[in-house]
Amino acid sequence: MLVSTLKQIGLEEKHAKIYLACLELGETSIKEIAKKAGIKRTTIYDVIDEMIDAGFIKTTTKGKKKKFIAAEPNELKVIIKKRENLLEQIMPELGNINNSGSVKPKLWFYEGVEGLKKVYNDTLSYNNSVMYQWASNDMFDAIEADWLFDYVKRRVKNKIKALCIATDVPEMEDFKKHDKEQLREMRLISKESYPFKIEMNIYGNRVAMISGRDKIGVIIESKPIASTLKLIFKLCWANVK
Repeated sequence: MLVSTLKQIGLEEKHAKIYLACLELGETSIKEIAKKAGIKRTTIYDVIDEMIDAGFIKTTTKGKKKKFIAAEPNELKVIIKKRENLLEQIMPELGNINNSGSVKPKLWFYEGVEGLKKVYNDTLSYNNSVMYQWASNDMFDAIEADWLFDYVKRRVKNKIKALCIATDVPEMEDFKKHDKEQLREMRLISKESYPFKIEMNIYGNRVAMISGRDKIGVIIESKPIASTLKLIFKLCWANVK
């Protein structure tokens, strides 16, 4: 869980594991970090300097031996704030080189369970909004239930309401019972007449299509595509009791 959260604030998985190992061990060595984090020593040697430069790890010496110490958790806020400030500084330059006149939609393709999770995480990009969703129960087999429930908690925290059309299978019926607390309104349709094989989420100017069975996901960023699919969803929504 902690590794997953640290990844969401910008750390790679190996960086997150190294940081947590150092945090738990206190003043420590590369050998001890490798054992605790379950990462090869050669890999740690490759990335430890990057983590020191970024401020996540500090060094000290004991005799002739170099030791490593994790930055205090409160210092992570300072590191993230510095990154935000740097981004603010280059925003005007990024705006100047952005090809905003292009009519071509942007597209991202993902594979595997971790790829599906990245697609889901992207749907949380627009706080205080509404997400339109055609849901597929295949996702319960593709991604572990604990992760999906955590995703729902994060969506609620970001105040993103979900309007969801799903098939009347037991998993979706159980989900529907928690609509109010999970900031969702779900309407169920016949699984025999409409056996959804993929899930589609429409949010902001983006559309995410996910196949749990094939473990692939696609994100399309296009205002015309997203707005048209929203209208199609609303048409379906109005005709589902």
